[in-house]
Amino acid sequence: MARPALEIADIFRDHGPTWRQANAGHVSLGQLKVMSAIESCRTVALGGHVMRCEDCLHTQIAYNSCRNRHCPKCQGYPKRLGVKIGFTSVLHTWGSAMTHHPHVHMIVPGGGISLDSTRWIGCRSNYLLPVKVLSRLFRRLMLEMLLAAHAGRLQFFGDYAHLASKAAFKAYLAPLHRTKWFVYSKRPFAGPEQVLAYLSRYTHRVAISNSRLIAADATGVTFSYKDYRIEGPGRYNTMTLKPDEFIRRFLMHVLPNGFHRIRHCGLLASGTKTETIARARQLIATVAPVQTAHQPQPPDSAPATDQATHPCPCCGGRMNIIETFNRGSTPQYRPPPPTVIRIDTSARANMPLPRQRRHRSSWLTADSRTCDRPIMRRNVVSQHTHRRRLPSPTSVVRKPP
Repeated sequence: MARPALEIADIFRDHGPTWRQANAGHVSLGQLKVMSAIESCRTVALGGHVMRCEDCLHTQIAYNSCRNRHCPKCQGYPKRLGVKIGFTSVLHTWGSAMTHHPHVHMIVPGGGISLDSTRWIGCRSNYLLPVKVLSRLFRRLMLEMLLAAHAGRLQFFGDYAHLASKAAFKAYLAPLHRTKWFVYSKRPFAGPEQVLAYLSRYTHRVAISNSRLIAADATGVTFSYKDYRIEGPGRYNTMTLKPDEFIRRFLMHVLPNGFHRIRHCGLLASGTKTETIARARQLIATVAPVQTAHQPQPPDSAPATDQATHPCPCCGGRMNIIETFNRGSTPQYRPPPPTVIRIDTSARANMPLPRQRRHRSSWLTADSRTCDRPIMRRNVVSQHTHRRRLPSPTSVVRKPP
């Protein structure tokens, strides 16, 4: 028998109250909201709706999701190129073991619009920006912003309390100006489509997904992780953490309110992307005209309707919403009791059935027309077929002695 799928919500419901009580005063309001949202996600606490198939009358209840961005169930001008470019960046703060590992994934188009907006300038096939120059520029900007944030925005504790002095902090950053910083940049191996597909899988992910959870009890939570320092199959391992440490690592990656994880800049900026992308496509078309004209989509290949979006799991028919219920309330719909089929073994039941075709609605009641109807129908037919082969007592002809 397959075990039920383990979820982050299960761990929060089992160990969350104890953990919150033990860490009272050290948990932010945002982290408490995330825990509450995950615990109530897709439960009766958020309400939902009832859907029924219009063909086989299969009915199911669907609860609303919390839509929290941390829930695992729910999400420039380069001087040397001389163009206006755009890029998309996605922030990640975790490693495979949910450790603190902040890093940013960025996608940059291979070119941009000229400063006078009259032509598209593409980069060389194997070169976009000088990596060494970009590394030094990033190092300077990062250290300048750290020094500017020292006044009132940075706090130091323990062994680093002496860095609260501006002079001490400036002296602490001085050696970093001479340290080599590295920016890793490369062209996509399988083309831009592969890069976009890869990044799209991570735009709304959280520190750990439910599929990586293996087991959870009062002693610990076991999950799978990948050790990127090891090559080959040996990089896939499992780790067991105490429940309080597991919850601490998960909440460590909760972002502050108003903090954007995904940013679009330059040509892809949200405010002007419609105009700039259209202009970029127009300029690119003049540089490298399309070989074949785009064929319009035939009417037969129109997008699928909502019947394919939410098909019935039994027959594939359309699922319609027949009831909605609010937060904290329960649906009025009640599943019908199991259908009992009574087989009459009397002599009348053993008589042959009439020749006229009976409608299938006369074999089963309306309440029994569920997704199991085809199976029940075959059982009834087999019973009648077997009885039709038996001779009736009135049809037996005896020969005289």
